Amino acid sequence: MLKDTFFTFSTPEFDGGLIKTTITLNPAHDIFKGHFPGNPVVPGVCMMQMIKEILESSSNKKLKLIKADNIKFLSFIDPNQHEQVGLEIKISLLDEQLKADAQLVNEGVVFLKFKGIFQ
Repeated sequence: MLKDTFFTFSTPEFDGGLIKTTITLNPAHDIFKGHFPGNPVVPGVCMMQMIKEILESSSNKKLKLIKADNIKFLSFIDPNQHEQVGLEIKISLLDEQLKADAQLVNEGVVFLKFKGIFQ
């Protein structure tokens, strides 16, 4: 889990099938010492994990990513320049599965677009 060590997030806002929250990164986390020394960048796998953990927290269920249809890493997140980023997730239910269409953004810059299915 990365929550509470790598990142924290504000209380999510729910508007129908849309979840919005603000993620605050920890620029001092050890991950940034290796990715990359002197030029920290949030790893793509960490971006995806943040989405999963926020979905788990919002749904009160343990989730597993079973399908990722479309993942686009569009910009780097430097935690020293962007300590906070917004997360928007459109969700819908398909039987026992949760379909998520998410993006990480800050001041008009889109860092990640993600479409996936969790179970």
